[in-house]
Amino acid sequence: MTHHATRYTTLNEALALYDKDIYELGEQADKIRTDYYGKKTFFNSNAHLNPTNECSDVCRFCGFSAHRKNPHPYTMTKDDVLARVDEIVSRGALEIHIVGAHNPRCNLQWYCDVFANIKKHHPSLHIKAMTAAEVHFLATTAGITFQEVLEKMAESGVDSMPGGGAEIFDEKLRKNICKGKVDSQGWLAIHRHWHKMGKKSNATMLFGHIENRAHRIDHLLRLQQLQDETGGFNAFIPLVYQKENNFLQVSEFPTGQEILKTIAIARIVLPNIPHIKAYWATLGINMAMVAQEFGADDLDGTIQKESIQSAGGSDSASGITKNELISQIKNAGFVPVERDTLYNEIHVY
Repeated sequence: MTHHATRYTTLNEALALYDKDIYELGEQADKIRTDYYGKKTFFNSNAHLNPTNECSDVCRFCGFSAHRKNPHPYTMTKDDVLARVDEIVSRGALEIHIVGAHNPRCNLQWYCDVFANIKKHHPSLHIKAMTAAEVHFLATTAGITFQEVLEKMAESGVDSMPGGGAEIFDEKLRKNICKGKVDSQGWLAIHRHWHKMGKKSNATMLFGHIENRAHRIDHLLRLQQLQDETGGFNAFIPLVYQKENNFLQVSEFPTGQEILKTIAIARIVLPNIPHIKAYWATLGINMAMVAQEFGADDLDGTIQKESIQSAGGSDSASGITKNELISQIKNAGFVPVERDTLYNEIHVY
């Protein structure tokens, strides 16, 4: 990957990008995107599996966990999980994305059994599982180090890690919105170690709640530094906060312009992270397509069934078909490329 001449490494420099006109920013981000990938827009055939929503944490932005606003607690059995994976694979998924709640009944051994079981029955299915927040939770409840948790995950078949649990790195904000969850240093340390084990992961940022622009830039710069050190992030995913069914009182939501600016700035500030994902499950498919003109080059995938963002009010509960994704990408003037989890190209449409 070619690195662009301008590297934004200080808060003030990078923050000043927000003062630019949206079209100028879009052009700057699109130049990087086009240099890397031309008109390609990536997606994959994946499915999400959320084994439990019973959570010992009370993050104020969450509409997924079982609490007063979501009176339907569930925890799948290991057999339930395998049956669901069989069905997912029969529908063509090449990746299974497994994240759940922090449920003391689903301990490290439970998860390792689940992963090993999936690998035994579906050796070629890519398992992307466990956010750094879950790793931290499992380590804490088992009384072991996060390094041991990561080793056990890898041994039992986990191929890569998703980027969840990062939320926003600023500690004051974390105390307010997700007290009790892994802290920012812990999140970065877990991904650093995973990368040093030769594995890949993604990174996320939850924005559009009580953070300001400087908090977002601080978050991006910390990812930029870790990526310089390890090179282990595949993709960065800016997640727009979903406002339904949670306890964070947010009155001002980011405009479409603010969202697109943030995506463009992510592309400009993170030239060292290969892909910027416009995750249609939080943006909606139309905005995710527009984001392809503002530095994003990936849409995530077909998803099949999604429980976390949709519990917060997004429109993603039943996924999207591959044909629908392909035609959306073509209609927007891009070239659809089906990829695997590590961005090897499977099929160019």
